[in-house]
Amino acid sequence: MGEGSLVERWPGRAAAIVVRLREGRAQVVAKGGAVDERRAWASVSKMVVALAMGVEFEEGRHRPDEVVGPRGVTIAALLSHASGLGLEEGDPVVAPETRRVYSNYAVDVAVRAVVGEGDPASWLDGRVLGPLGLADTRLEGRPAAGVVGTTSDLATLAVAWLRPDLITVATRDRLRTVYRDDLDGIVPGFGRFSPCPWGLGPEVRGSKRHWMGDWPADSFGHFGQSGALILLNAHEQIGVVATSTEPFARWAVDLWPDWVSEMRQRALA
Repeated sequence: MGEGSLVERWPGRAAAIVVRLREGRAQVVAKGGAVDERRAWASVSKMVVALAMGVEFEEGRHRPDEVVGPRGVTIAALLSHASGLGLEEGDPVVAPETRRVYSNYAVDVAVRAVVGEGDPASWLDGRVLGPLGLADTRLEGRPAAGVVGTTSDLATLAVAWLRPDLITVATRDRLRTVYRDDLDGIVPGFGRFSPCPWGLGPEVRGSKRHWMGDWPADSFGHFGQSGALILLNAHEQIGVVATSTEPFARWAVDLWPDWVSEMRQRALA
């Protein structure tokens, strides 16, 4: 598979980068497409929010078990879609920590609790984007889904999770560890899973057979409705990121499982 063919099966104009770490040094294994074109990351934005929250936890300003949401829900519950809040404000709710209900609204609630009257874009700039040098990436909408940036910057974010940068390994592992591993839920576009593991921001593969292909159970990441994705494995020290001009649809459900499996083999070769 040549670099020009890395994303040839994707619709629209996709871009992708495969990375690995060797003794802490990041290597680009392969890349293809317009990796420096700014595109919407959609829900991949939650990986930026999660890393910013990790900085807050590490510096002692906030805690995962801090109660900040309605009905006594914690930051951890909000970030892991265990708060019981619906997808958006005003949507039906369930009892907290009884089901994994995917919720953009919950992530926005968590950010507002941390930022207060401040600007979420400035908060992400100060906690993550600026320190990592992501000069072409910016929050241009809601925290849960509003980051716009390049695929190159997304690869830098991937390395920051793998190495990790900005936070300690212990804090990174706290973020990627499943919160309430007994909860069932739905991964949008891929169906119901029992259980449906999720960390404090990142989705964790677990035993799910879906977009993460044959990546190990402890792999983690996120995808977005813009057709963007980030998939990482801290043990293998590998990652793949991609963006697209084609919104998420049936093509992604059909393509991604085999495609990310191929990217993993390429990273490990």
